Amino acid sequence: MESNQKYAFESIPISERDMNYWDMFATWFGANANNGTWFIGGVIAAAGFFGGISSAVIASVIASVIAFAFLSMVGYMGYQTGASTTILSRAPFGIRGSVVPSVINLTLFMGWTAVNTFIAATSLAYLFHSMFGWALFGQPGGYFGIIVGIIIMSILHLLSIIAGPKSVQIIERIGVVLVIIFVIIEVIVVFRDVSFSQIAKYQVPMKSKMPFGVALDTIAAAALGWVVGGADFTRFTSSKRIATQAPYVGAILGMVSFVIIGLCTTLSVAVTSGVFNPNNSDPSTVANKLGLGLIAMVVIVLTSMTANAVNIQSGGSALNNLIPKISLNKSLFIVTILSMILTLVPLINGSFLDAFTAFLNYTGMFLGPIIAILVVDYFGLSDGKYDLKALATPTGKYWYKGGINWFAMACIAIGVVLYIGLNLLPIVKATVGATFISMIVVAIVYYVGSKLMRKA
Repeated sequence: MESNQKYAFESIPISERDMNYWDMFATWFGANANNGTWFIGGVIAAAGFFGGISSAVIASVIASVIAFAFLSMVGYMGYQTGASTTILSRAPFGIRGSVVPSVINLTLFMGWTAVNTFIAATSLAYLFHSMFGWALFGQPGGYFGIIVGIIIMSILHLLSIIAGPKSVQIIERIGVVLVIIFVIIEVIVVFRDVSFSQIAKYQVPMKSKMPFGVALDTIAAAALGWVVGGADFTRFTSSKRIATQAPYVGAILGMVSFVIIGLCTTLSVAVTSGVFNPNNSDPSTVANKLGLGLIAMVVIVLTSMTANAVNIQSGGSALNNLIPKISLNKSLFIVTILSMILTLVPLINGSFLDAFTAFLNYTGMFLGPIIAILVVDYFGLSDGKYDLKALATPTGKYWYKGGINWFAMACIAIGVVLYIGLNLLPIVKATVGATFISMIVVAIVYYVGSKLMRKA
């Protein structure tokens, strides 16, 4: 018989929770108001800034409002139980079965850490180019500067881990203020040379045009990525309002504002240059083209740190659930080092955009079904209550068969197959996208199937 200690976890008691509203808001605003979100705005600029209901702006608002509602729900779960999201996933998927969402969460957060690190490293490469004349990425000998940038960013992440949990709050508080200042400067610079009317009316070439449903799926994938880390932070607050409202408001404002910034900057470059190229939509490249200079590059580095403070923490929690014997601090170190290795992928395949797009497809395909099952199980099948003791007991109600809820696993598979199938239909790609449809179907199948099996 396996020991309970093997699956033990820490539930944060109310007396030890000290995150206030501003901390929670800053965490989720900073997590979304970052380089990766800016780049996503540049990617979905291919849908057009504003062309009626089918536009990039509308897609970002609709997808964010829906996806971050799940962040509030998972946030409530963390507040109620004091447990991390990966631990809570033991209830629907089984104590051993939770390895599946944990592995997906781990690769997801390492992937986002790599994305933000690569963009920040690109900014550092521009600084190195200005100061030392080093070649830029894409030029002969351009690998050296960006690799040095990746190493520097990884060292900064490791230092924040060594400094402890309080450092995350400090980074977020400072980072949010700098982000807001940077956004104001960015807007002034963009509209100094290009009018809002020019950006809004710009017609993306047909060969580059992105369907509305694809834009919806792109934003949904980015937003849902944060949902699986929701409880990791709300378990540190003693207020239901802070756990549900602050993440929702902060995440939506961060996501939508930076998507729009990415849209405006990318389209402004297209207007002035006459060429639309989503490969040039990362913040560092755009800031350089707009002549924003040293300050912009430094702020891009800092915003990368605010986002990765959340990514590394959530990735560490996932690894901790996979290998409980490893302490959380060691898990954070491992995640940081593995993320640094992942950051080198665009250097191998030569395209950051291709690597990023593939990553988003992976995210949307798996996260939708997992989140749908997690929320339905807690609120629909368990009436908002989990037996915390049973979450660590290998003979309890969450053990299922051999520690795995095979029906939940089958529902994930159904969701993945459905997502892939829907993406083959032009009408789905042009309208509602595949993500939310697959989530609805999985939620219904899991709820009805679970009810039937409990009656049998």
